[in-house]
Formats: sequence, C-alpha cells, structure tokens
Amino acid sequence: MRVEHQIRAFEQVFEGYDGAMPLHRYLVAYFKQNKQMGSSDRRWATRYIYSYFRLGKTLAEFAVLERLAIADFLCNNTSSLIVEKFLPELVSQISADLGTKLKLIVEKYPLFNPKEVFAFKALLSDGIDEVAFDKSFFIQPDLFIRVRGTHIQAVINQLQANNISYVEIGDETIALPNGTKLEQVISDPRLYQIQDLSSQHTGTYFEPNKYDYWWDACAASGGKSLLLHSLEPNINLLVSDLRESSLLNLQERFQLAGIKKYQLKAMDLLQNNDQILHDYAFDGILVDAPCSGSGTWGRTPEMLCFFQEHKVENYAKLQKAIARNVIKYLKDGKPLIYMTCSVFKAENEDVVAFLLENFDLKLEKMELIKGYDKKADSMFVARLIKQETTLGGANA
Repeated sequence: MRVEHQIRAFEQVFEGYDGAMPLHRYLVAYFKQNKQMGSSDRRWATRYIYSYFRLGKTLAEFAVLERLAIADFLCNNTSSLIVEKFLPELVSQISADLGTKLKLIVEKYPLFNPKEVFAFKALLSDGIDEVAFDKSFFIQPDLFIRVRGTHIQAVINQLQANNISYVEIGDETIALPNGTKLEQVISDPRLYQIQDLSSQHTGTYFEPNKYDYWWDACAASGGKSLLLHSLEPNINLLVSDLRESSLLNLQERFQLAGIKKYQLKAMDLLQNNDQILHDYAFDGILVDAPCSGSGTWGRTPEMLCFFQEHKVENYAKLQKAIARNVIKYLKDGKPLIYMTCSVFKAENEDVVAFLLENFDLKLEKMELIKGYDKKADSMFVARLIKQETTLGGANA
C-alpha cells in the first residue's frame, strides 16, 4: 500500500470528525458507511487517528501530517509508511523505549513539549506525577479482566492456547493487550468480567456485609454492582440509571453472571424520587458519578483536543446534586461510596469537601487511584459514613 493511499484514508476520517461523539463510535459508523475500505485501510486509519490525538495540544502549529508522523513514531513500536516518509532518520529507533523516543523528538523539534499534551494541569487533583502522567498518553492502556479465582486457570489455558500475551495481577485480575477479541479466545463469557484495574480497586472501599441492602445509584452497565456482588453474594441490590439502554446492558451482564436477586429502576437523580424510594433505606450507596472522564483519556485521547474546560464546573454541580439527592436514603452509620473516573480536583476532593460541609457525613478514607503508571485508568474513590442525625444537624 502506498503512503498516499494511507494518508488519504486518514484524512477522510480526520476531516469528518468533530468530537461530537466518542471516536470509537464515530469510526464504527464511518466504516459502516464506507464499506469500500478494506481491512488494511480501516486498521491504518484507526492507528493513525488515535496516534494523532495522543499529541494533545503540543505542536499545534505544525502541519497535520507532520504531527501525525511524530505521534505515530512515539506511540507505536512498529514502523509505518508515514514515519518512513516524514521521519526516515528515526525509523531505526521505532522500537526504542518511550523515554529515548521522546528525547529524539525533542532534539529534532525543540518546540515539542510533552507538558502541553494535557492542557488542564491547573485542575489536577493533588499527588499526580505530571511527568509520568504526560508520558502515559503515548501508551495504549491495557485491557483488564476480573476472573474468579476458581476460573483463572481455565482462562489462562485458553489465552495460552491462542498465543495471547497476558500478565496476572493478583489472584483475580489479568492484563491483556488492548483490542484482544475475548469473545474469540475465551469460550465461556461467564468466566470473566471486563473491568479496568483501577475500577477493581474501588471495591476495597465497599466492605458489604451479608444481607445488606445496597443501592448502585448510577449503575450504567453494572460494573460496580458486579464487583459488589462478587465481594458479598448475599446482598439485596437496587440498581438505577437514567438511561434505559444502559440498564438493558446491565441486565444482560447480570444474567451472564448469574445474578437474579436485584431490583432495577430507571431514575433521574436530579429529580425528587420520593415517590419511588419513599420507604427505602440502604446499608450502602454507590455513586459512580457522571464526570469528565479525564482519568480515562488514555483510552479516548480525542478528549485531549476536544474537551472544554468549562465542563468541569458543570460536572461538579451535577455530582453535588446527585449526592444531595441520594444521601437521605442512607441509614445512619452506613457508607456512601463516591467515585469518579476523573483526575480533576473539582470533581474529586472538592465534592467530598462539599459533602462534609453540608451533610452529617464523616470521611473514613479517600484515594486518587493512579492508573497512569500501570497502563490503566485513573480514578477517585471516597468512603463517607453517615452520622447519626441530631436536631440542628447539617442536613442541607
């Protein structure tokens, strides 16, 4: 395939993308509409556009194709026609480690600044290693699966039989190359759950007890509920979300996991839901709040270019409103688990500070889960305990 052909395929995809929908969804729709593109065209166009967006805001004044060559060199260990055309002197270094390749690019392009890849440094939560964080955007995150201890050897056997590289992490987690088609490798989908490493770590904050009644208030497709259930199968569970499509996906995942004991409700948590929940009282509430998703931009690097800073404040208001509307259904002495997949302080520590100031809650522990040095997402989790209500207490 000639480089001009690859460039044309990339440019057609790139010029039509405006950030209005996630890039992976756009590509699915684009390839469906352009069936004349062969598998090689699709593969190279996908590689190029994801690499391109991983440069974020740095070298913004450079021509698109030169930026693409720089990005593709940094993000991949196998050469491409675009690198050979624009950076022929660096082709021999394509398999070098990222640190070496970054130095080579800085030498050739003194204006290149990895610190400009992520343009929202002033908004970050405390404790982030900015150098490691910036480097992480040039690395494709892994695909993580959670496997029951009794099934892990069966899964490993199938991975080995299909020559799939993997890394065992702990007793129940396996890291795989991103893009691994698990449905073609593991015969029984009931053996595993796809769940990011940091997302799995949030489960250490749940601490459910047998026969507890828990509410997963922003359940989406049910990943946290599945994790909660794996920690304590003998719980009662209410799952809710605004989007019925997510709840349909949740039901499919619950069926595969063999979970039958749960209630499901479509709810808008920005509204008063007393008519639905008037007599409910929970032993634990999970709030995996809608957020900027900034801790997952290694998987969605287009956000480095298209995200607008003002949205952080909007998300923070949304998170506070949701938390305000669920706390009243929590029993005294029981935990509210607040989570985001954000690295922004306004969505994390600042929301916790708001909750502590306005409600009878005590912070037991919180953590920014740093996945950027583990080829995983970064997340935030806090465990807050509702205090016994007293007259005159802060119940704003």
